[in-house]
Amino acid sequence: MSAALEAGREGKGLGGGRVGLLGSVVIGVSCIAPAYTLSGALGPTASAVGDHLPAIFLVGFVPMLLVAVGYRALNTAMPDSGTTFTWSSRAFGPWVGWMGGWGLLAATVLVLSNLAGIAVDFFYLLLAQLTGDAGLADLAASTPVNVATCLVFTALACWISYRGLEATKAVQYVLVALQLVVLVWFCVAAFTRVADGSAPAALAVDPAWFDPTGVGSFSAFAAGVSLSVFVYWGWDVVLTMNEETRGARTTPGRAALATIAVIVVLYLAIALAVLTYAGTGAQGLGLGNPDIQDNVFAALAGPVMGPAAVLMSVAVLTSSAASLQSTFISPARTLLAMGHYGALSPRFARITPRFQSPGYATVAAGVVAAAFYAVMRVLSEDVLWDTITALGMMVCFYYGVTALACVWYFRGTWRGNARGFLTTGLAPGVGGALLLVFFVQTAVDSTDPAYGSGSQLFGVGLVFLLGTGVLVLGVVVMLLQRLRRPGFFRGETLPRGRCEPAATTGASGAAVVPRPVATLPAGTRESARESARETARETARETARESTPEGAPE
Repeated sequence: MSAALEAGREGKGLGGGRVGLLGSVVIGVSCIAPAYTLSGALGPTASAVGDHLPAIFLVGFVPMLLVAVGYRALNTAMPDSGTTFTWSSRAFGPWVGWMGGWGLLAATVLVLSNLAGIAVDFFYLLLAQLTGDAGLADLAASTPVNVATCLVFTALACWISYRGLEATKAVQYVLVALQLVVLVWFCVAAFTRVADGSAPAALAVDPAWFDPTGVGSFSAFAAGVSLSVFVYWGWDVVLTMNEETRGARTTPGRAALATIAVIVVLYLAIALAVLTYAGTGAQGLGLGNPDIQDNVFAALAGPVMGPAAVLMSVAVLTSSAASLQSTFISPARTLLAMGHYGALSPRFARITPRFQSPGYATVAAGVVAAAFYAVMRVLSEDVLWDTITALGMMVCFYYGVTALACVWYFRGTWRGNARGFLTTGLAPGVGGALLLVFFVQTAVDSTDPAYGSGSQLFGVGLVFLLGTGVLVLGVVVMLLQRLRRPGFFRGETLPRGRCEPAATTGASGAAVVPRPVATLPAGTRESARESARETARETARETARESTPEGAPE
């Protein structure tokens, strides 16, 4: 690793060794939020692809797996909390790296606001179920009550995240265990009712359900895959914790693959359970019924689980609350890295001395997410949900950029190294290309005013305008930062580089990490070191000023 990058990674001040493999997987599953995600995604995905739901989940899994292989390789070479931002900057230069980081920030901040809103809805639904007072569920429709409760949930999640990964891990063990137990219970109960013939559809598992070629059109296929990409999104949180993980070069990559494996098995089990139990009809409990597509679990939990159905509401509430809290990890550590390397204000690089966490960045992410939700909820709920629909575009964008960054960064290491070519070239290259194709197809389809809520402006779908608008806003902010912080954009603080060829194993047979090589413009190596030192000094001065009592000499 280049001296500048190594010094930058070690100089952020994050607490090392705070979480291991199991804790990483638990936080990864929490961020994906399977109970909450499936409650809203099963219906729309089934409406797009019918009974090919398992096939689409598998197809969505493939690019995630391929991209995760690339993430693992990049993390092994450069374990840095900036992930997409840092790695893309190293491979493609500061401009692409900055936009990759913006894509991650946009996706995570948008989903934070959505998670808080969903948690509010299920909180009042659960209160209504527990008390028997149906009127309590209607409180979620009251804008003042909804926004106030959302702000409380966001503040609580932000406070836990501010206290570092140890507090986060302790909370997540309980919340993730609860939702997984309830989801497995739901699957077992559904299959039991299918077996005894009491299910409405009582279908046998059909091998054709696993055939993606049976989907009617490529647009329907792309729409289904875009939705399935969303239901897997969040596993990369385990990579952003790399500097705080035991075994920073190896554990996060293993945790990413393990998280995706756990999720795909769970999703396939639930997809088969709901298909065999309810089918895809447009009436009653069928997944094609538009009246239940917004929340499939709310419709099926009672008939499937009986009196224990209230546990499904508990599971979805805890799932959204757990994900709300764990999702803070990614934007906070990305902002930390961007501040540390001079791509944003050095204030974002501040670390809380007590918890060794990115306190300023965590609070900033919480404030932006809460403000966005409050404003959108008051102005137009359609705009809020269309912005969330555009989230899939952001995810495909930054995952695709990161995967291709892996290909470009390791391109010089493949000669005579077939395994290296597969893991750093072919796998991430195919995965990244697929996601960028889905990004383009979704962008094209979303120009249709019927896409999303049906809102439009000048005949163009609002989802497209919001998705592209967020990316254009990123370009504007980037250009402003270029004027204020030219050092980063000259490659002084985070130089562009490549990985030079190296033997895949040492004399003892142990793996050898290829040595990264910086490709700085002539005459800028010393200025890169000085710029990195100046960034660190400015951050230290800001922290000292904040910790100095008022009136005391600095």
